[in-house]
Order: sequence, then C-alpha cells, then structure tokens
Amino acid sequence: MTTPLSPSAGLHNLGDAIRQLRARWGWFVAYGALCAIMGLITLLYLVVQGTIASVFMIGLAMILAGGSEIVIGFRAKSWGWLMLWVLAGLLYIVAGALALAQPLLAAAGFTLFLGAAMLATGVMRVVAAFRMEPGSKAMLALSGLITIALGGLILSGWPATSLFVLGTFLGIDLLFYGLTWIGFGLRLKSHNHHPVDHGQHEPEHLEPDH
Repeated sequence: MTTPLSPSAGLHNLGDAIRQLRARWGWFVAYGALCAIMGLITLLYLVVQGTIASVFMIGLAMILAGGSEIVIGFRAKSWGWLMLWVLAGLLYIVAGALALAQPLLAAAGFTLFLGAAMLATGVMRVVAAFRMEPGSKAMLALSGLITIALGGLILSGWPATSLFVLGTFLGIDLLFYGLTWIGFGLRLKSHNHHPVDHGQHEPEHLEPDH
C-alpha cells in the first residue's frame, strides 16, 4: 500500500504539479512580458513617476511595519517593551505618512541614504577583498569598486539624482523580474514533451554469454 508520505506518492504528486505548471506556461510568459514591458516603459518614459511610485511603496510598507510593531507592543508583558514597540511603530507610521504626503522630498531623503549605503557597502567589499584568498578577491574588489562608483555618482548629483534614481532602479527590477518569469515559462514549454521520470525504466535485455 502506498501512503501519502511514501517516496512514490511524493514523486507522483510532484509529477502532477509539474504537469499542471507546464499546461500554464503561457501565463508565466505573459506575466513576465507584462512586467518587462512595464520596466522598459518606466526606464524610457516614466522615470520620475517610477520614483514617486517607489516612494509610495516604501511609505506604505513603513506604515504596515509600524502597525505591526504597535500590535506586537500591545502583546508585550512589560511596560518597557510596550512603550518601546509602540514608539517605534508610531515613528514608522509618521515617516511613512510623510513619504506619502511629500513624495519628492522623501525621494531626496531615500536617495541620499541609498547613495551613502552603496558607498559604505562598496568600501566594505574592497576591504574584505584584501583579506580573501587570491583566487576570489578580484571579483569582490571589482564589485566593491563598481558599488563605490555608483554611490559616488548618486551623491555627487544629489539632490537632482533623487528625481530618477529610485525610478531607474524600479524599472531595472521590473525588467529583470519579467525576464526571469519569461525564462521560467519558456523552460516549462521546452519540457512539455519530456515526461517526468518516476524512476521506472524498461528492463534491460541481456544477451546470454556464449
């Protein structure tokens, strides 16, 4: 008898799941194409609007995070933790609300923080590269130098860069996110005619020795 936890049942369920996904490969490609097109449009025509949209998403995330922290605070068993969580949650909510009310001003602040963070991260990568083995330090050092250059460019052009940096990052993220789903869907399509191997093989016909 085959139980739900047996290996053969697991292989059977996995095979069914894969076959169901293969039947819907077109939806994955369509979704990926939509995301990629939105990314290209953002990069080519809507960089400023993309920056504002990024600020709105960050602001909403901060408000949700602040609300969650307040809920956690009210479940705390001591007044000290209650006040700490509630105060942190209120600060998050106020910051998120300000970002929604003044998106361009918030974009300037977020861009300044992003440039400083990239600069610091690049310096840390370069320092870490000098402490690594010779075979792997070159790529890490190169990555650090590129990050330093990007952070420096953002900071050198601030606050003007705040109008397009976040929107550019959003467009790039949407583009590659869409390409990833397109690749996934096309890979499912290419395996449409290759049945899932459940470990069952045809018996080998051995010739008798003479």
